[in-house]
Amino acid sequence: MELTYLKTFREVAKWGSYTRAAEVLGYAQSSITTQIQKLEEAYGAVLVERFGRSMKLTLAGEALLQYANDIYRLHEESKEVVSRQSKGILSIGTIETLAAFFLPPHLQTYRQHFPEINVTIQPGNEPFIIEAVKEGTLDLGIILDPPFSDPELYCHILREEELVIIASPSHKFADGIDGLQIGDLEKESLILTEEGCTYRAMLLRTLKSNQIPYSLSYEFGNLEAIKQCVMYGLGIALLPRIVVAEDIQKGRLAAVPLVHPDFKFYTQLIYSKKKWQSKAFTGFLDVLGASNYQNE
Repeated sequence: MELTYLKTFREVAKWGSYTRAAEVLGYAQSSITTQIQKLEEAYGAVLVERFGRSMKLTLAGEALLQYANDIYRLHEESKEVVSRQSKGILSIGTIETLAAFFLPPHLQTYRQHFPEINVTIQPGNEPFIIEAVKEGTLDLGIILDPPFSDPELYCHILREEELVIIASPSHKFADGIDGLQIGDLEKESLILTEEGCTYRAMLLRTLKSNQIPYSLSYEFGNLEAIKQCVMYGLGIALLPRIVVAEDIQKGRLAAVPLVHPDFKFYTQLIYSKKKWQSKAFTGFLDVLGASNYQNE
């Protein structure tokens, strides 16, 4: 049985669509159908069935998917070993904040030591990143969360990230306040990050639990858009200080810490306990200062 068939099967399982799998793999849809049929003949079981417009795995398909993932992972590891680890891909999942304001100097250092490794950055929110690391579609994740743990993952806190309420320089919060309590946000107009953002969820949950009324003015999936709207006085926002450090220094924004015990967020590295640690992989852990850490 060809490894190609298992790769095709994994893509069908991922996308729930023969058409989408064909687009990703560059095959005709008929080729996808044929390969899945051959797999089903080889295993003597129906692996995929149609529900409406989507293709869903049967119980037999779910069982095979676990083995297919392991086989594909071992195949990739063998290629890296045979090639003496001089070339390859390191896939990292992270949020926009960390991709833009935390990772670049570390990537520069890593490139100096591993110039032939192609680093790919996959953007996403924390739930997506965590699941992708567990499934092995990402080598590692860098998330911004309260202290995180999972029995399937190694988790390492890299540093604490201060969260601040940002406002325009003309806002009342810009008048030398040392810190804000959650009650100080009453009736303020909020500009929020997209759903799935952990500190957005924490802010809304805390406001609700304390019965504090507020106005939701805008939601953006782009940090620069949020900052610009705040600069124009359209509302206030909660962001990590690293995102706005330069704007604060240049007087474009004011920032005040939000004082609350739940707002302790950390940049954290996560990777699977099943992950085979190549030289290129451990080299990146070295760059982050996390090579000797394994948290059960």
